[in-house]
Amino acid sequence: MFELTEEQRAFKETIREFAEAEIAPHAAEWDETHHFPVEVIRRLGEMGAMGVGFPEEYGGLGAGTLAQAVVIEELARIDSSVAVTVGASVSLGGEPLLVFGTEEQKQRWLVPLAQGKHLGAFGSTEPGSGSDVAAATTTARPENGGWVINGTKAFITNAGNEMSAFVIITASTPRDDGRSSLSTFIIPNGTPGYEPQVPYRKMGWHASDTRELVFNDCRVPSDAMLGPVGKGARVFLTSLDGGRIGIAAMSVGLAQGALEQATAYAKTRIAFGAPIARLQAVHFKLAELKMQVEAARLLTYRAAALKEAGRPCTEEAAAAKLFASEVAVRAAEENMQIHGGYGYIEGSAVPRFYRDAKILTIGEGTSEILKYVIARQMGLTD
Repeated sequence: MFELTEEQRAFKETIREFAEAEIAPHAAEWDETHHFPVEVIRRLGEMGAMGVGFPEEYGGLGAGTLAQAVVIEELARIDSSVAVTVGASVSLGGEPLLVFGTEEQKQRWLVPLAQGKHLGAFGSTEPGSGSDVAAATTTARPENGGWVINGTKAFITNAGNEMSAFVIITASTPRDDGRSSLSTFIIPNGTPGYEPQVPYRKMGWHASDTRELVFNDCRVPSDAMLGPVGKGARVFLTSLDGGRIGIAAMSVGLAQGALEQATAYAKTRIAFGAPIARLQAVHFKLAELKMQVEAARLLTYRAAALKEAGRPCTEEAAAAKLFASEVAVRAAEENMQIHGGYGYIEGSAVPRFYRDAKILTIGEGTSEILKYVIARQMGLTD
């Protein structure tokens, strides 16, 4: 039987109490006004929520990937916007620095990120390429000992709010043979030529920061490169496993929250003289959903535990993210169905969870891409 350690359970309980006391009462308002809750994000940073998995020598708590996943799960149980803000900064902003950064880069960027003093972002997706990172049209050309970057990135989280400090981007760099290869660069916020655009008006995740980024002759020094020149695909792919575990954890949290909402309502909603929970059509839904949430949680914890142990987890991370995200969508839909007409009225958590769920099957690899990843790991696509 898989059980969390005492330390992991303590993290879980601490974040749950904070989320219920400090996030739940305000989540509906933040959602309605599209307010980025910087005050709460700062407090989570002070609590160590963004450094749970990072080594102590780089400002973290050294508790590992699984403990970090549990934190993200508990945040998503209440509000996905807050959860994705933390999760994206950790897995997409911090993880590439930990794995590929120089000591100077880690001290400058990773330490304050892990301490919750600022947020990091990762920009690979472009308006015309989506999951096809190799088709990136953003370019970086060498000039005067540094690099000049031009291009556009789309759907980037954490790049334009007051806590944003940097974005790691992929860009095409020239090779000696006249061809090009992908490299990654750290671009500090405020760099001339780096222009975060206005936030998107999204279907869900209203209280998170998502926007397009434009680079117009953006000049950075040579030490802005993250990892070796031409190895950007490796940096990107390595960060994907952690990102997918983070989204899987978010999915489990949202599904758990939706299940709890639906169960509580079914026990109190009276129809035909009794709580609707007694109706087989309702309690079968909830029983099936309970099973699916627990299965998604175990898949997610297993992927996190493998990553924490330094073992390969590409297939497991893809499977956890694929299954958990689709369970989250199902849970949000069943939650609304059980609430009936009341679930369709804005102001409660029910429609917010419904709107927040769908993106989980798209971000960090669509369900279709993840099926291909799993098939490739099985040796079926050669």
